[in-house]
Amino acid sequence: MRSVSASGALLAGLLAAAAGGAEVAPKAAPTVEEATAFVHDAEKALLQLWIEQSRADWIKSTYITDDSEILAAQAADRTIAATTRYARDSVRYDNLKLPDDTARKLKLLKLSMTMPAPSDPAERAELTRLATAMEGMYGKGKYCPTKDRCLDLEDITKIMATSRDARELLDVWTGWHAIGGPMKKDYVRFVELSNKGARELGFKDTGAMWRSKYDMTPEAFSAELDRLWEQVRPLYLSLHAYVRWKLREKYGDAVPANGPIPAHLLGNMWAQTWDNVYPLVAPKDADPGYDLTRILKSRQTDPLQMVRYGEGFFSSLGFAPLPKTFWERSMFTKPRDREVVCHASAWDIDFVDDLRIKMCIDITAEDFTTIHHELGHNYYQRAYDRQPALFRDSANDGFHEAVGDTIALSVTPEYLVKLGLLDRAPDTSKDIGLLLNKALEKIAFLPFGLVIDQYRWKIFSGEITPAQYNEAWWALRRKYQGIAPATPRGEDLFDAGAKYHVPANVPYTRYFLADILQFQFHRALAKASGCNGPLNRCSIYGNREAGRKLQDMLAMGCSKPWPDALEAITGQRQMDATAIRDYFAPLQKWLDEQNKGKPMGW
Repeated sequence: MRSVSASGALLAGLLAAAAGGAEVAPKAAPTVEEATAFVHDAEKALLQLWIEQSRADWIKSTYITDDSEILAAQAADRTIAATTRYARDSVRYDNLKLPDDTARKLKLLKLSMTMPAPSDPAERAELTRLATAMEGMYGKGKYCPTKDRCLDLEDITKIMATSRDARELLDVWTGWHAIGGPMKKDYVRFVELSNKGARELGFKDTGAMWRSKYDMTPEAFSAELDRLWEQVRPLYLSLHAYVRWKLREKYGDAVPANGPIPAHLLGNMWAQTWDNVYPLVAPKDADPGYDLTRILKSRQTDPLQMVRYGEGFFSSLGFAPLPKTFWERSMFTKPRDREVVCHASAWDIDFVDDLRIKMCIDITAEDFTTIHHELGHNYYQRAYDRQPALFRDSANDGFHEAVGDTIALSVTPEYLVKLGLLDRAPDTSKDIGLLLNKALEKIAFLPFGLVIDQYRWKIFSGEITPAQYNEAWWALRRKYQGIAPATPRGEDLFDAGAKYHVPANVPYTRYFLADILQFQFHRALAKASGCNGPLNRCSIYGNREAGRKLQDMLAMGCSKPWPDALEAITGQRQMDATAIRDYFAPLQKWLDEQNKGKPMGW
């Protein structure tokens, strides 16, 4: 460990001073060999710390107690301390002409933290305690409408998805958002400490550090996001206008004719996806003729079988089965005897083959898709497990999120027929309904995928001050999404804290990029599989050529800049949102017809 060698150097200096006060010789100029050895030592030490932290985090998420939170915080503190130390020490080799692999590892080492910590041990420990406490507050969050009845997020999510009672929706929406207020003070301090750590590593702030992870400058990356958003914004505006007037038919003047849509009426706590209101906005003649949730429940499908369906998809592409330990160690259902974080996530505990997912699975079409997504993370993790430790990650974080969703785009009616869940696929004349339902999930999400980090980047930079946290949050929601709060919101509240990724400090732009990349991946893999039909009817299930292209890209990890990985699977070196427009082209035409004479925008 570097702390040992640093202690040795300190002891040598003290002995030299005691021997007669002779000057300590200046450090020799760094060499390529020294840099290579440094990277080797860092990878070995950090891999062990990552494994220890993964185990502690797993326990913290599946057994929420004060003790598990403390142990996880201590493990995180050790990892952050070592990573920070290695990142600072690596600056010594900045001006050397290094082999490409060594240079890339040093760069990734500096950018590996989403929570850069100050070098001061007390401040570093405080930062990790704050992060752990905020995530714990979220995980334990409840809304108690009466003293005898409390609802957790799982309960509230079901109400938001199924209720059509505006008063009930407003009640649970307001109740859940109240959990953010107590976090605000901690979050303000968290930002101060994280920014201090980022500046010590040479970045303007934590947000600038996050944006530096994409093989381009922070400024160039921000411009790239703007370019991609402009490619898809016209489709979002059309969808927003259509959904608004259909909701106005249901809820009357509670939904304005030409303003933002109230956040509590879109079927999701954060209005980030709108597919739960599909029954309210569906075309009358576009019923596809099946309900996957009903089918799964009628067959008495259990959570284990839900996961088996996901594994089967990857097996059909030529991927090896999941390890036995996956089935023994994953959390598929919510335990009755303890608090857990139900938010679905995929884990690679030992960075080799101890793969797991953590979910509280419901037998629904939504969770059927989510399982495919989470397994995408697991198969990606296993594909790059032979890379050196610092390369065991996705080409960029959007790639990791996109892989599972790419598979989910192949969950077509034709795929369900092959699984025996449908007798036959509906006629393509029913595609508008299917596309609208998918757009309510994917297109509705795009601006939300931008808002979370646009908000935090402005907080980290100081453009948004603590006195403006809530006002700025809703200003961005209105600007990008055309969404308004359900009730007046004051600065005693911290509504962003009611979204998991904020208190958990998880960067969110990856999800926006994933929404772009998954369609780009799907278009390329559909072509490789020989599908010439409409993109929304293409499934790569069972196609080994598509599986080979996918595997080749996954196995690269982050050993090369992401344009190289993108080119390996799509033949393109630039992210391209035109694949979304291609996929939804029939829907765009239909929406334009429906919206004639109706107001657009807000």
